[in-house]
Amino acid sequence: MRAEGPEGRRAPRLDATRVPCYTNLVANLTIVVDDEVLKRARIRALEQGTSVNAVLAARLQAYAGEIETQTRATQALIALARSLRRPNARKLRERRRFTRDELHER
Repeated sequence: MRAEGPEGRRAPRLDATRVPCYTNLVANLTIVVDDEVLKRARIRALEQGTSVNAVLAARLQAYAGEIETQTRATQALIALARSLRRPNARKLRERRRFTRDELHER
């Protein structure tokens, strides 16, 4: 049964679980993974002094942040392209010519 808030209205339902050691709400995630893979992951995490849960949480945070990073990089590239279209940028464009090899160097 959900608790009632002020004026007899029901309090909003929370879709995440409150874990005592966290100050924010966190969601539980269930995945399906091969037993052998999980066993090797647990051993590797133990060797690194961490847990599979911590490794997966860090990977998910990085994965979720990739779109933000790509968006910022795209916006910066568009801003640079616009700045090079300005008349006073002609000198900047003529300063240096790159060879094909330089442009494709990684």
